[in-house]
Amino acid sequence: MDSTWNVHSAYSESQVFKMCSKRLKKHYISTQTDTLNEAKKLNGDSRGFSHRHREGMLSAITIGFLLILVGTIFVLNPDLPNKIVDFARPESFELRAVATSLNVSLPIPKNPRTHLLIYQAAEQFCLVWAVFLVAMLGARFIFRSPMRNKAEALGNVVFWFGAAYFVQTLLVDTTKWFEFWATIVALIGVSLVVRGVFLIVAWKTHKD
Repeated sequence: MDSTWNVHSAYSESQVFKMCSKRLKKHYISTQTDTLNEAKKLNGDSRGFSHRHREGMLSAITIGFLLILVGTIFVLNPDLPNKIVDFARPESFELRAVATSLNVSLPIPKNPRTHLLIYQAAEQFCLVWAVFLVAMLGARFIFRSPMRNKAEALGNVVFWFGAAYFVQTLLVDTTKWFEFWATIVALIGVSLVVRGVFLIVAWKTHKD
């Protein structure tokens, strides 16, 4: 009787031990899985925050430098505000035919050379801004910004360097008003093409 009871008791203890072992094993696996999931989530959030932080930092630097540049140009050219006011007056412009066959007329300053200070200030802005954008493009490569942001930055560099060149050659040197705006429109197209080509090359490189 005692031996049977001992066998039965030992069997019960064995079953209880197995059940406890299974539960502890399941609990351990579940705990480990939850820990890994939490670690992945925190890692993903950390990466996302870091990415947003970098892009936000670059945007803040860009806006800050833009304000500094505009303020500096006005400080270096004290007569610039008055010149801009004179330039913006409606009586400073006249309509001139650009396509007589189509009867198309566009506004042009009556005396384009009187606004030379504005053209020079615009050239200063375009040139310095373009150089700054080159530095920001390098920063975007260092910080591994998204390809679309790099493409946009590259297109902006092309546009502002081109704008600085055309302001000098078509406004400061010769003051060809309509030709200048025509080249600016074409320059916008060139910058968009540069962005597209960059994205295509980046996509093919990543694909290969």
